[in-house]
Amino acid sequence: MQNADGWRRRGYLPHIDATHRLQAITYRLADSVPKKVIERWLGELGTVTESDRQEQLHRLIAEYEDRGHGDCWLRDPENAAIVEENLKHFDGERYRLDAWCVMPNHVHVLIFCHEAERLDQIVRSWKNYTARLINRRVGREGRLWNHDYHDRLIRDEDHLLRARRYIRMNPVRAGLCKRPEDWRFGSAFGG
Repeated sequence: MQNADGWRRRGYLPHIDATHRLQAITYRLADSVPKKVIERWLGELGTVTESDRQEQLHRLIAEYEDRGHGDCWLRDPENAAIVEENLKHFDGERYRLDAWCVMPNHVHVLIFCHEAERLDQIVRSWKNYTARLINRRVGREGRLWNHDYHDRLIRDEDHLLRARRYIRMNPVRAGLCKRPEDWRFGSAFGG
């Protein structure tokens, strides 16, 4: 449900559609962080404020994802290439990509949405298209992507620099490469 100021709530994460603003997005494979793990964390976080709770939960999820849980379908270079090509397909038309990285079980994107484009529809189109191709390629059926995604408006130049660095360094922090330029499925590749 969306209220008058553009905020929507679906699941445990609030979302906002903001055109002409940079947003950092993370979406993950359905089996990368089991629902029971998230529910346990939410119970353990207890009585902290809602914003602290969301921040801590996001940190826990990010750390868990980086340990490579689940089937990690995107570890396969052909599957990761499907996601990469899909991200680049509408770059300049529906949105502008600023930075991105395809990890083994999740994807980070820093995006500037063009006017009249809704973030939830863009993310849904990414997921639907890539799920269809990857499932067909690996001979599986069912949900590939988690139903929700994490998005965050970029507040200022410092926040933008931190978001870019986080995306760029994610494969290094996860132990997948020594330098961000070495990770084939990221905007830092070869740079």
